[in-house]
Amino acid sequence: MISKKLALEVLNIALSTGGDFAEIFLEETNSATYVVENGKTQPPTTSLTYGAGIRILKDLQSVYGHTSDLSKKGLFKLATALSASHQDERQIEVTNIKKVAVKKIHKFERNLDSLRVEEVIAKLKQANHVIASYNPNIVRSITGLMTEDRNIVIFNSEGKSFTDKQERVRMYFQAIAMAPGSFETGFNGPGAHQGFEYIEGLDIDKIARDVADLAIRKLSAVDCPSGKMPVVIGNGFGGVIFHEACGHPLEASAVSKGLSPFAGKIGEKVAHEALTAIDDGTIVNGWGSNNIDDEGIKTTKNVLIKDGILQNYIVDRFNGRRMGAESTGSGRRQSYQYEPTSRMSNTYIAPGKFTPEEIISSVKLGLYAKSLGGGSVNPATGDFNFACEEAYIIRDGKIAELVKGASLIGTGADIIKKIDMVANDLDRAQGMCGADSGSIPVDVGQPTIRVSEITVGGSGGALV
Repeated sequence: MISKKLALEVLNIALSTGGDFAEIFLEETNSATYVVENGKTQPPTTSLTYGAGIRILKDLQSVYGHTSDLSKKGLFKLATALSASHQDERQIEVTNIKKVAVKKIHKFERNLDSLRVEEVIAKLKQANHVIASYNPNIVRSITGLMTEDRNIVIFNSEGKSFTDKQERVRMYFQAIAMAPGSFETGFNGPGAHQGFEYIEGLDIDKIARDVADLAIRKLSAVDCPSGKMPVVIGNGFGGVIFHEACGHPLEASAVSKGLSPFAGKIGEKVAHEALTAIDDGTIVNGWGSNNIDDEGIKTTKNVLIKDGILQNYIVDRFNGRRMGAESTGSGRRQSYQYEPTSRMSNTYIAPGKFTPEEIISSVKLGLYAKSLGGGSVNPATGDFNFACEEAYIIRDGKIAELVKGASLIGTGADIIKKIDMVANDLDRAQGMCGADSGSIPVDVGQPTIRVSEITVGGSGGALV
């Protein structure tokens, strides 16, 4: 995107007033979204993200700016403006830049530049028809495909450069059902850091039927009771509760400022001994995986909690300075318009020794939250409130009636002490996570787990 010679000049301008580290992040990303709604094809939307971000670090200070002007004049102007934040003598002179080989761990069989619009629309129409024809109460069917072809180049004052190519695809299915006095939805959105072969490998008809079936069944669901009770949380997207309530407080952006309930607790027991939690950016073709992070550092498999003991945090380069810790390859950003910070990749609770059936049968009276939906969390305290996408009452160890309006309310640091049974059916699900450095792809995941007690919100009175 720019020459090594120009990168050297820009870095040295950035460092001219005393910065101790400088970095240029260059990006060219082509994105596209295709949608079929109620059998009708919507015009595809495409976007091109193209530009550079420059960051200068000095001790525990950081300054960042970005531009879409990659000319010599444009980059010099930005580097000069940023360097004005410091007024000291030069500490570093960059004399050479060497390209660092990046190991490609992700496999692509059908690159996105070979994708034909006609085959995308055919897949979407196929799924849309299955949803729409499932039941007369389905009033809206939406299917879509999102693609992203991202190319990045990084130069830094350590004399290193990195290049990486990232391709992602995600298909989503949504069914909306209506009956007198009731309106319900079903949704699924599988994706991968992979080419179009991932979509070709999906059982599209089954996913579409399952989404439609859930929306229809929820029409006859009864109001969820409320109160404190044992809750079994299903695998896959159930992992969003750990991601939000515990994952964010384990990010160095919160820990380094003392804004996390887990700050300063490495080596301490913070969870039930049944719980081991991992953030792994190295999973082959994982939706949240990368070869390198957005600072050029190799991604890692980072064990956060092992057998209830806090092992590590999710660390980027800058916040690592605050903590005296090495980066875990977790510096991520939505685009060149954002400064990188510590972010999760594929975060999950590791498999345990029980079967899902054993966990459900252990509960005499409680809730089975098969999947979770949206929610909110305060990263500083870990307080959360999550809606249940699909939930059932458990009676005498068996799944009983489907309920609606269920929510889980609690605190992350408290709930992980009450996860006392973990099954062996680990699954992951895909989503987008928004934070200080923008919206990025992440996997959440877990096996089926039991929380011995948690507050359940609902409008159906007490559980009896």
